Amino acid sequence: MQRKDLLLGLLFTVLYASGAIVMKIGLQSAPPLTLATIRFLIAGALLILYLYVIKRGKYPLPNKREFIILFWLGLLNTTLFLGLGLIALQTVSSGIFNLFIPVNAFLYALLALVFIGQSITQKEWGGMIVSFIGLFVVTYPTLAESKSSIVGIILLICAVISMAVGSLIYKRVNLQLSTLVVNTWQVVFGGLILIIPALLLESGESITFDINFFGYLFWSVFVLSIFNINLWFYLLKKDAIKANNWLVLNPVAGFILAAPILGEPITMYTIVGTLVVLFGLYLSGNINIKSSESKNIKACSK
Repeated sequence: MQRKDLLLGLLFTVLYASGAIVMKIGLQSAPPLTLATIRFLIAGALLILYLYVIKRGKYPLPNKREFIILFWLGLLNTTLFLGLGLIALQTVSSGIFNLFIPVNAFLYALLALVFIGQSITQKEWGGMIVSFIGLFVVTYPTLAESKSSIVGIILLICAVISMAVGSLIYKRVNLQLSTLVVNTWQVVFGGLILIIPALLLESGESITFDINFFGYLFWSVFVLSIFNINLWFYLLKKDAIKANNWLVLNPVAGFILAAPILGEPITMYTIVGTLVVLFGLYLSGNINIKSSESKNIKACSK
């Protein structure tokens, strides 16, 4: 691997892992659904401006069928995944949030088995079992010590399931659209859908316009939703499997960042559980050291 690609891969991993951390910071100033709504509406508006004004004529508008599909992808991958994820982060650490993300591959495999008959190998089954044991090792102590809540873990599980369903739909429909167009409209529809629950559930809650609020908006919109997504596309184009490996390393970076920034402790349970999860992913083939330029992996829009 060239030094440039190594540095860019490390940068992507660190920025991707910072998503849960900056969301925890933003929650100090505003309720979760309000935060998510503002973020996605701003990011969506900027992305539409880029696609259809700055790059006018290069990206055609989706047709009616594609808009319907993009609506559902926005609901699943943006509204539910990040909306439920933000609510879960009120009672779950950012480290645990980041640890759940790579396990999406297993949930996707199970859904593909049930709905499209895609087979699961013995190695994949073994990897699933090992990784879920690792998740239990990390989460159980935090539940026992009341550092996380059962409701928060359940919401986090629902968020990851939502992302897996969105991935399954994305694969089934085979949209003939640029990945940038898909992610733009996911963000737009996700933000628009979130307006309703945000108004119904959080209209009476206060927003503090301080450094935490504006820092969250700047980082989540410009650094994560725009810069890091484009960096992800670059890594995918260079080598899809290596790009996926950087995504899998997200929990490690997440725990390392959360310790100094949020004061979240790195315990022996954290270390052992994370290593077990990563070993399960490696065992199942989700961590692959071989290079491939043809495998298409969908980016998640965190």
